[in-house]
Amino acid sequence: MRGRRQRRRSPTRRRGVEEKIEAWVPRTRLGKMVQAGQITSIEEIFAEGLKIRESEIADVLLPDLLEEVININLVQKQTDAGEKSRFKAIVAVGNRDGFVGLGGGKAKQVRTAIEKAAVDARLNVILVRRGCGSWQCGCGRPHTLPFQIRGKCGSVEVLLVPGPRGLGLVASEVAKVVLNLAGVKDCWTRSFGSTRTIPSYAYAVFDGLRKTYSLVTRAEWVR
Repeated sequence: MRGRRQRRRSPTRRRGVEEKIEAWVPRTRLGKMVQAGQITSIEEIFAEGLKIRESEIADVLLPDLLEEVININLVQKQTDAGEKSRFKAIVAVGNRDGFVGLGGGKAKQVRTAIEKAAVDARLNVILVRRGCGSWQCGCGRPHTLPFQIRGKCGSVEVLLVPGPRGLGLVASEVAKVVLNLAGVKDCWTRSFGSTRTIPSYAYAVFDGLRKTYSLVTRAEWVR
């Protein structure tokens, strides 16, 4: 896939993250509570309905986050002085155990764009509800989704269907990256619309995972 790069946490990168956390000076009330040890898990943040506004919060509460660059594109903007070119990066983060985030960033340099996207992905970390929603399996283990779900972004719509244990991810490379980081091991996918638009396709999958804890979705599922 064009522009796709994989970034895993090497020991050197892990040390860099630890140094960043040590030098972190919280600017929000939530950040101060996390640094003081009053909040020790990210589930508490979601339970209170709080918004993560500092990327260091995700690094502290989810120290095993992995990063993967999904796409990098060159975008141009017409100004009075001429065309202004920048790089746009889409990065996914997750711990492969129920937490995943997706973000984007723009900059003149590729590295800076990736760093901005990684920060944005940490601010958008969500909790994914997993289970065994496949009628072919019934093992009760959290290896797939608990029910069928739809995600949408722009003209792209993705249908995520729970699969039996051992199936794997029947999806495109973009969907596999997001689902794998979320900890979903077995799943069927079906897409509609302009799926060649990689950012929209990635956000459609992310939107579907976000809805696993939506009250509206659960009410429809019960019906």
